[in-house]
Amino acid sequence: MLAYLRASPALAAAFGPPSARALGQAMAGIARDAGGPAAEALARAAADASRRLRSAERFGAWLEIVERLAGLAPESLEALLERTERLLETLDSENLLAWALSGIRAAGGDPERRRLFFRFDDPVAGRWLARGGGSTPFSLLERRLKIYVTALWGQNLVVRAAGVTAGELPRRTSFDENFIRVPEVFPGVPDGQSAALFRAALAHAAAHLHFGGSRFPIGSLKPLQIALVSLIEDARVEQLAIDELPGLKRLWLPFHEAAAGGALTAPALLARLARALLDPTFVDGHAWVEKGREMFLAECARWADPAISRAIGSLLGNDLGQMRVQFNPRTHVVEPAYRDDNLGLWDFGDQAEATGEAETIIQSARIEQAQEREAPPPERERQDPAQAASHESPAPRRLKPEVVEDVGIPVAHYAEWDYLIGRARADWTTVLEFAGRTGEPAMIDRILERQARLVTRIETLIRSAKVSRPVRLRRQAEGDTLDLDACIAAEIDRRLGQAPDPGLYSVLIRRHRDLSSLVLLDISQSTGDEVPGAGASVLTLEREAATLIAHAMAKLGDNFALRAFCSDGRAAVGYHLIKDFAEPFDRRIFSRLAGLESRLSTRMGTALRHAGAELDGQRSHRRLLLIVTDGEPSDVDVGDHKYLVEDARHAVLELGHKGIDVFCVGLDSGGDNYLARIFGRRSVLQIDRIEHLPEKLPMLYLRLTA
Repeated sequence: MLAYLRASPALAAAFGPPSARALGQAMAGIARDAGGPAAEALARAAADASRRLRSAERFGAWLEIVERLAGLAPESLEALLERTERLLETLDSENLLAWALSGIRAAGGDPERRRLFFRFDDPVAGRWLARGGGSTPFSLLERRLKIYVTALWGQNLVVRAAGVTAGELPRRTSFDENFIRVPEVFPGVPDGQSAALFRAALAHAAAHLHFGGSRFPIGSLKPLQIALVSLIEDARVEQLAIDELPGLKRLWLPFHEAAAGGALTAPALLARLARALLDPTFVDGHAWVEKGREMFLAECARWADPAISRAIGSLLGNDLGQMRVQFNPRTHVVEPAYRDDNLGLWDFGDQAEATGEAETIIQSARIEQAQEREAPPPERERQDPAQAASHESPAPRRLKPEVVEDVGIPVAHYAEWDYLIGRARADWTTVLEFAGRTGEPAMIDRILERQARLVTRIETLIRSAKVSRPVRLRRQAEGDTLDLDACIAAEIDRRLGQAPDPGLYSVLIRRHRDLSSLVLLDISQSTGDEVPGAGASVLTLEREAATLIAHAMAKLGDNFALRAFCSDGRAAVGYHLIKDFAEPFDRRIFSRLAGLESRLSTRMGTALRHAGAELDGQRSHRRLLLIVTDGEPSDVDVGDHKYLVEDARHAVLELGHKGIDVFCVGLDSGGDNYLARIFGRRSVLQIDRIEHLPEKLPMLYLRLTA
């Protein structure tokens, strides 16, 4: 009561008596749900909230959020309210609710983990706070940005959001070979400028990949020289890009805000030099900046040669070093904001001979690269070099470490849709790839022998199906439509008194099969149950069906992969590698199929996204993802059964936008409702008698690829 009496007069003066009454009612409810200390904390937080929110409507929305959270996480409410100013400094009411629900969801019902999150003892809380802070995220612009960067020079580049390293969100773009990573958000950038900054960053990184050469060796360069060589190289590729696409200058120049004069520190002088090299109208007046511009312009005839960047940067670095300006390689951030972190320019190699300051900056880069290797790379970044050389659009690059059976290798993070807040939680789940247990290949031999007649029938039916882009044959004697060119030529011949060619028609045909398929098997614990009347488990029948369909596809030369999945919480979604697209269906694959075991849970959405990422890199006319599952999506850290169903549904929609067809074979007699919700009624085949699966699955494949 005393806390309310202290807080309410100022609130009533600011927003009127109704807001003060609403505070009292909220305190009463919170005292009941979360205790007296939490209610007192609300009274203290009301002053900070009113100062930040500045309107009765927004203050009322904040109170409603606090009351809702009191019921969901009563033990953590006091910690949340004590940090009101910090939270409202970054988040509006809607994003505050999303941030808080993220922490509650991540805790999985553990009160102590919720306390750690709301006290910011869990580093995830700070990262998600930065992620939700007002700037438009990359995920909302991803599709348009990928089209944009491809359109610039026709490069097929993989563009992904960068993961979190060392508990911090990356502040700059990075690139390597044929892919680009951008921050999920550029903190502090208003919504209206985010799209332009993302475009500028991607155009700059693409310019490096288009006009750059081999990486620079570190050699004996000092940290300041490394920074300057990188700056000159940035300017060099930008000038070459502007020569081809002059409009890029209008895109980049607004982000160069460095002004002449001011403190003579290395970061300030570097930013002024960067602007001087791009903007000919910029007059700096400092002798070192003007010297740098003169040296760069004097080499304009050699801008196509990356060697000039090292030569000019080394000389300017020596001059700046003699000026005794302050430069800290650990805290240096490339300016302006659209430029990359420069790590993609340098070959760090074996730097045992490096000493002094150079060791500091090299070690910093090594730490960052090591963290990127430890963090699961985005799915589209994992690509075999052979595939990169043979396809226009790279397939997900697959890691090939020396693996041990039952030891999962983290390879990717994926977002997960939360229907409660109506948005995807970025980097929420982690995929662990397993080489998988091996079994006795003779088990697969026995399946093929036992089902020999069915195998022959399936091969005959599939061979007749043509799945490819239609090819138009012209100047045919018979056909569906007239060939206009042939008709014109025939009329010319007729008027010249010559015999016209009788081939006046054209016809569309499909000459061959052009598809890529991925069969995804659910191997959760429930697949170990025996099927009544069949004398076998669900997994045994799945293995038999996968064997038959794989054998038929291999005989016909179809491009296909086999995978299996299970899960043990969002941080361990198991993805078992049975057969890659490029692998032959031989006894090694037989051994992996035979070694499958039922285990754990069914986090379907993440498995679908990872499988779709593999298919997305296949350059085929048709791409088909066929999933076989015996139960509703579930996992040990999710109590809301609707949550994973809605996430799987969104995963299917995402794959559909990529042009990937997803079809489900349901083995749960009661799964009509949730499977239709996830895949759509036309994309589900419900099998009432599971023992018919080995025959039904190949026939379904024929129907889908006809």
